[in-house]
Amino acid sequence: MSSKLRREIGHDEFDPKGTLALIAIYFVIISALWVFMYFVEFLGNDLTIVGTIL
Repeated sequence: MSSKLRREIGHDEFDPKGTLALIAIYFVIISALWVFMYFVEFLGNDLTIVGTIL
C-alpha cells in the first residue's frame, strides 16, 4: 500500500527561511548573553592584567 506519489523540489524552489530564522535567533541569544557576561564580569571591577606574576 505504498504510494508512488513523490514531489521533487528543485534547487531554485528551496527557500530556507526557517534555517535563517533559527540562526538569527541563536545569534541574538548569544549576543545578549555576551553583553550580560560583560556587565557581570568586567563592569565595576578594577582593571586586571592577565598572565603576569606580580
